[in-house]
Amino acid sequence: MSSTAQEVPVVKELPEPEGLPEPLPEPAVEDLRLETVLAALSDPLRLRIVRKLLLESEAFDHSCGWFGLDRPKSSLTHHFKALREAGITRQRQYGLERRSHVRVADLNARFPGLLALVAAWTPDTP
Repeated sequence: MSSTAQEVPVVKELPEPEGLPEPLPEPAVEDLRLETVLAALSDPLRLRIVRKLLLESEAFDHSCGWFGLDRPKSSLTHHFKALREAGITRQRQYGLERRSHVRVADLNARFPGLLALVAAWTPDTP
């Protein structure tokens, strides 16, 4: 019997640059609720967004255009807001643009192993 070792994806955590705008309202670490986080991640599009941020980030934070999602802006706004309000992502306003990144340290402190599961998830091909 042979066992195949599954490669563990590397979660990218880029350092926070200086001079960032204040984050939009979000729950404090101690207020993060597992059922709320899991509910937000139960949507396949939101799960893809978080996974892409974890594995493919090219900068500290990204605008919704970076994701290349073919969805109406109102739909994307809803999904990004749901992720922020659940405490999964942090958003900042840069002029007319909002950029997001995953709250890696906060989520790892509150729910160890959760982000590793998200990173290891393999999405269905559309």
